[in-house]
Amino acid sequence: MHIKTNISLKSYNTFGIDVMAKHFVSIDTVSDLTSLIKQKHFSNKLILGGGSNMLLTKDIDALVVHINLKGKTIVSQTETSVFIKAEAGENWHEFVLWCLDKGYGGLENMSLIPGNVGTSPIQNIGAYGVELKDHFVSCEALNLNTLELETFNNSDCNFAYRNSIFKNEVKGQYIITSVVFKLSKKDHELKTNYGAIKTKLEEMMVKTPTIHDVSKAVIAIRESKLPNPKELGNSGSFFKNPVISSEAFLKLQQNFPEVPSYYVSKKEVKVPAGWLIEQAGFKGKTFGNYGVHKKQALVLVNYGGAKGEEILELSKLIQKTIYRIFNISIEAEVNIL
Repeated sequence: MHIKTNISLKSYNTFGIDVMAKHFVSIDTVSDLTSLIKQKHFSNKLILGGGSNMLLTKDIDALVVHINLKGKTIVSQTETSVFIKAEAGENWHEFVLWCLDKGYGGLENMSLIPGNVGTSPIQNIGAYGVELKDHFVSCEALNLNTLELETFNNSDCNFAYRNSIFKNEVKGQYIITSVVFKLSKKDHELKTNYGAIKTKLEEMMVKTPTIHDVSKAVIAIRESKLPNPKELGNSGSFFKNPVISSEAFLKLQQNFPEVPSYYVSKKEVKVPAGWLIEQAGFKGKTFGNYGVHKKQALVLVNYGGAKGEEILELSKLIQKTIYRIFNISIEAEVNIL
């Protein structure tokens, strides 16, 4: 465990924002993590995973702790199901592909989501009709006050749309070190009706899809819409899709009859934030070396050399405009630091 000083975080965040960390350390074991937290020398610490769900707006005057725990273990299995423990530092997409190679189903719709396994429960990541909570069993997390490992079961996490207990009640009090998933070994329940998956499978001339086919379709769809962070700095979807009351939706529909929607319940309707942003004229708009992606209005991009403060101001402008036009508040999905 070696603590470095004055390290650029450009390669540690998918937006590619070049800010400096006063101190930086990469952690490979839970024991090293516990020892580090015990140290009183560094009172301020910032926990960093895959850097995919954050916008850095300034230099970090703290110790940046990069969680680099690795490993995948089969905890138990039955004839039809398998329980897999993945360490927090495992890359999410690589973990999904590993599961598919083993013939384990459930995560295929969440292929190519950026980030690491350890941060996936915080956001309750999801895509194309599947959310993390659908296959999450439990996670182990280090209590930063007691320095004890605690287990959070599915019901403990208060999962909601892009939300969990780790973003609310216990925010900043724990570091997730590993996650256990329950996946299927056979008779996989495929979800192909959400978004363009069925259409893409037809284009691929697949009539009886497998979990691998669904994954390939999702990857193709995402690659056609979303820029690769390694080529163009971004954090995926910057905004959450707003959920409004059915009464508010009916009023919205009167003024904008073409608005797409997804009923969450009898009383709530989800409206695509990307559609709202596109209708407001932001899709593809550039502001010097940053802007809104030309293919997906939900994605804010750094064309190279942009500052985090600039992208933050753009996000605020989009939020104000959406509220003025549609009377809808849209929330940032990324963490602003």
